[in-house]
Amino acid sequence: MKEWVEILLRTIILFFVTLGLVKIRGKKHPTKMTAFDYISYGVIIILVTLTSVKIIENWVFGVIALMVWSLFPVGLDYLSMKSKMLYEFIHGKETVLIKNGKILEENISKLKMTGEDLLRELRTKNVFSLADVEFAMLETTGDVNVLLKSDKKPITAKDLGEKVSMSKESQTIILDGNIIDEALFNAGLNRDWVGTQLNGMGISIDNVFIGQVDSSGDLFVDLFDDSIQHPQPKVKDLLYANLQKVHADLITYSLETENSTAKEMYLKNIKKIDKMIKKLKPYLIN
Repeated sequence: MKEWVEILLRTIILFFVTLGLVKIRGKKHPTKMTAFDYISYGVIIILVTLTSVKIIENWVFGVIALMVWSLFPVGLDYLSMKSKMLYEFIHGKETVLIKNGKILEENISKLKMTGEDLLRELRTKNVFSLADVEFAMLETTGDVNVLLKSDKKPITAKDLGEKVSMSKESQTIILDGNIIDEALFNAGLNRDWVGTQLNGMGISIDNVFIGQVDSSGDLFVDLFDDSIQHPQPKVKDLLYANLQKVHADLITYSLETENSTAKEMYLKNIKKIDKMIKKLKPYLIN
């Protein structure tokens, strides 16, 4: 067998073997990997390269070494799920950088970090003042997580005692002009609904690049032709506006009528509508 043919076959075989082993190792974003993960992946790359170009002549030995460096970390990850001590031994331990608003210089020096390094990491978390930080920790992945002081945290609806509607993830129901039936099913909708919405906007589905429907039933579309202007429907806004209009109309009718029975009926329904608006307002106004 010619040497170039053998190298080609080795490379193809190792490509699929490596692909399978990477799948077994699972999904892990490069920014979330630990030093041990980088080392193991680096060794895998070297083994694949050396075996492909016949520097490791016996390809079976190369595959065995590749299996060890690929599957052993999987086994260790599983065992580390059962033992915190083993996890810390393999992946390291988190380090507290700031506690009770005070920088722990001893921990920072152990990590070979400088004050500028710390400030830069804080800026990546949109924190530009040390006085705002209550607690900061360096994770084993190298990320710095920050807890702001209570008076520096953003105000939430809960802090104001307001009720808000629960938001679910938007469903992408159109992609590149094609309707995604699975996403439609998850959103509890059908193709007829999509057609009705697009017809109301005066848009052809062939011109839709991406279409998403949110938990409120609003359909947002981005078109291939950006020069076309189209309204974006707001189901909740329209419903709230209609309730306000009904409320205002009932008040007008109650003032205009001279019939005491009708006036009493209008006033009674005004109270009902007013109560309904107050109850629904947190869910209709974002």
